Amino acid sequence: MKFCSQCGGEVSLSIPEGDSLPRYICVKCHTIHYQNPKVIVGCIPEWENKILLCRRAITPHRGKWTLPAGFMENNETLVQGAARETMEEANARVEIRDLYAVYSLPHISQVYMLFRATLLDLDFSPGIESLEVKLFSEQEIPWDEIAFRVIHDPLKRYMTERYQEHSSFHMGVIDKIQTGSANE
Repeated sequence: MKFCSQCGGEVSLSIPEGDSLPRYICVKCHTIHYQNPKVIVGCIPEWENKILLCRRAITPHRGKWTLPAGFMENNETLVQGAARETMEEANARVEIRDLYAVYSLPHISQVYMLFRATLLDLDFSPGIESLEVKLFSEQEIPWDEIAFRVIHDPLKRYMTERYQEHSSFHMGVIDKIQTGSANE
């Protein structure tokens, strides 16, 4: 950051009084510019024991499969964001159920929140960010073609737990240094 979004003045990186972290501070109007993690919301849409996946039409990982998810927008709830992303990426209507997993990705300053969801009908098609959308049974999921580890890991856990009487909420951290079949 070089300039203040409030007045256009130059900013400098320093620790404000009463804070413990460096922040960009405008030298002219003294506005403190906080930079915080981005929240990504999405869901695991299910229909008769199959999961709806989207083949990405955008980078990163164009051509790989993912769950419908994306950046939360201002003035929306987590549930609204997850439903909107599912509509944008798969033209699919869902009933969002409970929160299933939250993953922190500190190396890219993101927090992923995935909900369980039920498809309301089979009227879905690729959105602008998807090349293809398709329902997969557990045996058909292209595990080696999942775009991101933050999608791969909770989806794998979901497939294992979904028939258990009580599935639990999960929290995790995916660090840049960790490796897996689908890295961030």
